[in-house]
Amino acid sequence: MKSRALMALCGLIAAGSAATAGPSLAADSPKRGGTLVVALNADARSLEPGINRDANSDTVVNHLFEGLVGYRADLSVGPALADRWTMSEDGRVYTFDLRDGVTFHDGKPLTAADVKWSWDRKQSQEGWLCARFFNGASGLKVEAVEAPDDDTVVFRLAEPSGLFLTQLANIQCGVLVASPASVGADGGWTPIGTGPFKLGDWKRGEALTLERYDGYVPSSEPGSGYAGARVAHVDAVRFQIVPDVDAAAAALKTGAVDILPELDTVKIADLKAAGLKVMAAPGLSWSALLIQTDDPLLSNPKLRRAIAHAIDAGQIAAVRTNGLAKANPSAVAESMRAFTPAFLDWPAYDPQAAGALLKEAGYKGEVIKIQTNRRYVGMYDNAVMMQAMLSMAGLNVELEVLDWAAQLDNYVKGAFQLSSFSYSARFDPALMYAAFTADKATAKWAQWGDPQAREMLTRASATTDATERAAIFRRMHDLMRDQLPIIGLYYSPAVDAVATGVHGYKPWPASRAIGWGAWKD
Repeated sequence: MKSRALMALCGLIAAGSAATAGPSLAADSPKRGGTLVVALNADARSLEPGINRDANSDTVVNHLFEGLVGYRADLSVGPALADRWTMSEDGRVYTFDLRDGVTFHDGKPLTAADVKWSWDRKQSQEGWLCARFFNGASGLKVEAVEAPDDDTVVFRLAEPSGLFLTQLANIQCGVLVASPASVGADGGWTPIGTGPFKLGDWKRGEALTLERYDGYVPSSEPGSGYAGARVAHVDAVRFQIVPDVDAAAAALKTGAVDILPELDTVKIADLKAAGLKVMAAPGLSWSALLIQTDDPLLSNPKLRRAIAHAIDAGQIAAVRTNGLAKANPSAVAESMRAFTPAFLDWPAYDPQAAGALLKEAGYKGEVIKIQTNRRYVGMYDNAVMMQAMLSMAGLNVELEVLDWAAQLDNYVKGAFQLSSFSYSARFDPALMYAAFTADKATAKWAQWGDPQAREMLTRASATTDATERAAIFRRMHDLMRDQLPIIGLYYSPAVDAVATGVHGYKPWPASRAIGWGAWKD
């Protein structure tokens, strides 16, 4: 039975919040015209895909450029500039057919040579941090990219890879296609893409406006996420820079802003009360409790299992997400295609079982510290709730509140006992497992160094068979459940607030605002 003290603590953290999303958007016919205003908490760092990037830069450049493929809303990989592709029998050659009629914003037709130019440019840039995903350092190696004719692009791999298309669609990597004319004689960059919007006016630090490109020829596949048709109804999208979240919420209420993406759930009640639409989609950012299995105390598997039984992840998820997300202990998010309910199998919340395991483990009340920070409210709130739960089970737990930079540095060095942490969005289970699975002797940041787990991850990354990959992930989850090197809590939902006069807008797990497909009254 949960104590009144814990319930009061959870109620205090959740005070003033709502637990439901807003109503569905109107289903009337799209209307053309107007400017859609999207709030960003900071300006784009760069308009060259994958270079000097951050999340806001990614949001903007994906309105200007397209890749060969893109993520659908269900996180499968779908067509973008390529409307179809084939894979050779040995899994080492991918042949992409470009969709017809595509032109750059300067009117020049897209050719396969432009795709190869964009790829070659990325390979030559030291600032492209995703090179390691394609040069063999992470297993996948692209040996050659060819343009045998204007409409065909060929990628040749050293070995088959189940992650090739996933990485090609990787939002952070920016494997998008630009016109060679984007690079000026002085080496300067002017973004010239094939997307539904072209660069309009950029007042740095204030606003960045994109104008609809009327020469855009959409894919024949319906739009979904970054795949398929990107049909723009509005004349322009203006990304308005509003660093303060309260100011952004106020701008949404007054109509100065149409869309406020990545809304903290504590703002839901206030905005719904103001008559605004609050929309949510399953998210991909995973909150977890990291356990340093090399620690003298925590190397004991019975103590780790006691911790797992003492934490009510369902209650933590309900409080932190206002009921928008449920507990998920696995590295496979519910929005991923490999997910089944089997990935929710985990030691149940059972304080009595936790207490019994502590006795079996010979625990004598030694202090165990949870590292956290106040910069990210979710990490801090999670730590507070877990401290209360673990204390009620008989563990002597203290919070160690650090600057985020210090906590992150300790994470990289493996210098902690427990750490309240969150992994940014990954779009494939193998990528999420890779975020915490590696040889702990050489990768101090790794949570899970088990050789069997590492071998399974290697196989899951190499195979292209979806059924086989899903089975490997299930075996990895079963092993993680037994060894408990990490305790997953929940995936934060993607929550966006939208003005009542905006229609056709949909949030999605990637948590990137999309300006095409939406229209205004």
